[in-house]
Amino acid sequence: MLRASSRGACGSFAGPRSSPLLKTTSSGRGDDDHDYKRNGTTTLFAALDVKTGLVIGECHPRHRAKEFIQFLKRIDRCVQKHLDVRLVLDNYGTHKTPAVKRWLLKHRRFHLHFTPTSASWLNLVERFFAEITQKRIRRGAFGNVAELENAIQDYLECHNANPKPFVWTKSAEVILTKERRALELLEAMKPGYQPSDSEQWNGFDDWCSSIKPNPQVP
Repeated sequence: MLRASSRGACGSFAGPRSSPLLKTTSSGRGDDDHDYKRNGTTTLFAALDVKTGLVIGECHPRHRAKEFIQFLKRIDRCVQKHLDVRLVLDNYGTHKTPAVKRWLLKHRRFHLHFTPTSASWLNLVERFFAEITQKRIRRGAFGNVAELENAIQDYLECHNANPKPFVWTKSAEVILTKERRALELLEAMKPGYQPSDSEQWNGFDDWCSSIKPNPQVP
């Protein structure tokens, strides 16, 4: 089974007092200076094999049905033809367009399963996005989109050279307690309310600590 999703990242140039930085549009959490400016964006499409930890990934300039179908074709080429392909995805509209449905009708071995609304954290591929953000993107310095995409590709190749599956390390009760805490924070946010850095990222760190690479896999 594959867990698939996509995340955007944007390259940034900092102001004259800073070095080039990168800010991500998803879960990047860097101590970035305030004087950056965006220098272009890219979208990483990724599918995680939950059994092996192998990741199929590629970057596209946008996240539309057109790019999603291109990524489905990439998966189709990578997965052995005698196997069914089960994809776990979030409820993003791009994944359900008429064009996508027509493609799926012609490729019957593909089966799409969607996570509930606002529950994309259940998808293990999200843990991979956290991993690449923390280890490669968050602190990176990139002069243009091409450099950013090269860094992402290098990370994918290094990861796949020795892939390890992610495993849940916390009990369901602990995970759901953390999820409730995050929902309570969202409920507390009123128009104009700005959560502190600790409020914003404690839930993210809690979630990351609940899913880790399996150390028992050689």
